Amino acid sequence: MGRRDVPTTSSSGPKITVSEPPRRFPSGSVDGARPAHHLDGTMTKFGNPWPSFRYQSAGQWVSAVTAALTGASRPKIPDDIKTLVPSQHPTWGNKPGNEGHAKATWLGHAGYLLELPTPEGAARGPRIIFDPVFSNRCAPSQWIGPARYTDAPCKVEEIPAVDVIILSHNHYDHTDLPTLNGILANPSSSALIFVGLNNAAHLSSALKLPLSRVHDLDWWDERLVRVALPAASAGAPPVDAEVRLTCTPSQHVSGRTAFDRWAALWAAWVVEEVRPGVERGKRLYFAGDTGYRTVRDGEDEESVPVCPVFAEVGERFGGVDLALLPIGAYSPRAMWSNLHGSPADAVRMFRDVKAKRALAMHWGTWVLTSEPVMEPPQLLRKECEKAGVTKDEFLVPGLGETVLF
Repeated sequence: MGRRDVPTTSSSGPKITVSEPPRRFPSGSVDGARPAHHLDGTMTKFGNPWPSFRYQSAGQWVSAVTAALTGASRPKIPDDIKTLVPSQHPTWGNKPGNEGHAKATWLGHAGYLLELPTPEGAARGPRIIFDPVFSNRCAPSQWIGPARYTDAPCKVEEIPAVDVIILSHNHYDHTDLPTLNGILANPSSSALIFVGLNNAAHLSSALKLPLSRVHDLDWWDERLVRVALPAASAGAPPVDAEVRLTCTPSQHVSGRTAFDRWAALWAAWVVEEVRPGVERGKRLYFAGDTGYRTVRDGEDEESVPVCPVFAEVGERFGGVDLALLPIGAYSPRAMWSNLHGSPADAVRMFRDVKAKRALAMHWGTWVLTSEPVMEPPQLLRKECEKAGVTKDEFLVPGLGETVLF
């Protein structure tokens, strides 16, 4: 399909256009039939089409809900948790000499701010924020639901102007309307939102945004985003930069109410820096929220099927410079393995996507499952040692910490 340039600017921020490039990867449909992850022909019902995904039983759900309501599954929060999970006010890596690096800053849970290298003559590089949630509770109401046990590293108003917001799916710990409104309120931003299928209309309405600023993609769809970045010198014209976004599969589920489960698509994302005259710019993989395999009680983890899409991403993109990978919310394993990766799964994902480096996420913010809150990074270190992965290859950043790559 040919490129279609779509101007989307609606504020005083940088002019941004979106185009659809020629397809590099098959869409998943065969001879006009719907893709395997579409459960009907309406693009409003989706599923995980791999043997690596098995549904929880009704009994498992009853046990999980009962344990959650009674508090029996809730781990104790250490008194010194805010020391155990280091936090700093973000600097965003904005130091002289860092202009040629990409920068990733952990904002808590699955939230990261990415700034790509600064093009010549520009004041900054393109900025992309993933799954930002700054509210106290990840729930429909701020009166009930999981509350933070660590603080956000800064206020929403302190997040620098971003150009792209990427959301992996619509669960409340990944899509938070107050946070999104705070980011969009920045007068220096004209940010666009990218989501999986059947999310755009809801977000456009809830955020009072023109639908032209919210783009929902199917797995393996791609878009080119061109941003007119502010110039480094006063009075100089803006500097164009281009980023390629690919919506890739993940093994999860969606739903914001009791009645819309599976109705909107979930996804991982690949971000590629596009630079004139450079064959390959920086590449980042954001896994979002995903399982890797389904493991029931008594089963050998190494013998059950694993989700094939991570290795597929590694092959199709020839590896990535950095992968943002989930390490928490996995216990009890028999209940959550189909939807949430464990530290062992994260190490396997790291290898599968052929990442040079990885940063941990999806932990350290809310109690969502029953593992001790400090167990994910501890287990990750053990799993990395077993796999021969060094600390520098798979980092666990502190809140607000920026990693250059």
